Amino acid sequence: MKVKPTIVATRMRELREGIKLSQGKLASMLGFQQTAIFRYEVGQSFPPYQVLMKYADFFDVSLDYIFGRTDSPQGKLYDCQAKVWKDNKQMQDFIEMCFDPSSPANAKLKETLLHLMEEQNG
Repeated sequence: MKVKPTIVATRMRELREGIKLSQGKLASMLGFQQTAIFRYEVGQSFPPYQVLMKYADFFDVSLDYIFGRTDSPQGKLYDCQAKVWKDNKQMQDFIEMCFDPSSPANAKLKETLLHLMEEQNG
């Protein structure tokens, strides 16, 4: 008897194939057996919660997307508002890395970017 893949199986396969990873490579990256990935993708077995969470995190999609509740990878209730602000040390380090310090426009570009970020978080 042939098992029909569920939407979860289909989405798992599409996510993997979308970034051109083999089942074996993905399995080693996530710490699973390749045979388990195969069984999940063809619908022979349903992945446990921990596997679904690793997929969602790895592919940066919502579980709503994996479960077929939405076609938007961000999910139905996804409303990510990046928390960026001038006093954020990581953001300042990132901005420093983005601009060439020898450029005469360096200071002005950084100032403009920080101003835009402040406006967004206003």
